[in-house]
Order: sequence, then structure tokens, then C-alpha cells
Amino acid sequence: MALEATFLDLSVSLHQLLDAVNELLVGLGDTPRGEESALADGVEMKVLDLKGKLQEARKAAVLARKAVEPPVDMDQARRTLTACQQSFHHIEQQFASELVSYEKLTELAVFASERRAWLPWSSGVKQGIEKWKQPLEQISRALASCWQELAERLGTTSISVHAKNVGQQITVPRSAAEELEIEGVT
Repeated sequence: MALEATFLDLSVSLHQLLDAVNELLVGLGDTPRGEESALADGVEMKVLDLKGKLQEARKAAVLARKAVEPPVDMDQARRTLTACQQSFHHIEQQFASELVSYEKLTELAVFASERRAWLPWSSGVKQGIEKWKQPLEQISRALASCWQELAERLGTTSISVHAKNVGQQITVPRSAAEELEIEGVT
């Protein structure tokens, strides 16, 4: 895949995750009337934190995509792709530990069974979280493709010098050496 297309694919994948995050945020606000929950507030805060990291990743991806447009600035592309990767890594870790871990999903299920009015909210949250999995996988693949494209591009423009000897060795053909001896030059 072409360098620009690979970086565009990353931006599109990040946007798809943002859509899933926003959809979950809308569902988080659909709580039972007159009832509050620390669990609901906690989930919302975690999702908002991840949305902030996602916006950082998207900004970095846009800058990286611009860096690979002519005239290509490989150093800028590398730096901004690194920033995107770091933000995404944070998102993946938080998603795994604070939203889809066994403990968190069990907490949601127990909460819904104890407070029946929250069952639709809990189910909606689980479904919303599930919608994050595919975009997260796409982003991971897109980042890997971007790094591969950068590495291939950098590999084609690199220069390698190998020194095998130090100093200089001059070899004169035999016939020319014999002529020099005849003339008295040694």
C-alpha cells in the first residue's frame, strides 16, 4: 500500500473508534430517571479520559499524514506517528484494564442484578464497549502498516559505507614496474 494511503487508513480507523466512543457516551447518559450511581459516573469518567487520549492520537495521525504528503518529511512522520502510537497504547491499556476486564464486566453485571432499573443501562454499556474492539484492532493493524511503510521507505533511501582497509595500497602492473627498474626508479 502507498505511504499516504496507509496513513489515511490510520486516520479513518481512529475516526471509527471516535464514533464508537461517542455512541457509548450517549448511552452512558441514558440512566434511570432520578437515580444516580458512582459506577455510572466512574465509567463515564474513564470513557471521557480515553476520548481525550483518542483525540491526541487523531491529532498526531493527521500531522503524520500531512508529513508524508509531498514534500515528504520522514522525520516529522516518524515523530508524530510515535506520538500517535503512545496515545493509542494508553487507550488499549486503559480499555483492557478499566472497561473490558473480567472484574469490570462482573461489576457491571452484579450492579444490574442488584438494581434492576439499571439493567438496560448496563446492557447498553456492555454493547457499546464491544463496539470498540473492531476499531481498536483496525488501528493496531494500521499503525503496524504505517511503521512498515516508513521502514521500507527509509530503507530505500539509506546509504551504507563499509571500510575494510585503512590506508592505501598501490599496485603497479608487472610490465610497468620492470620499465621503472630499467630507468633506475625503484
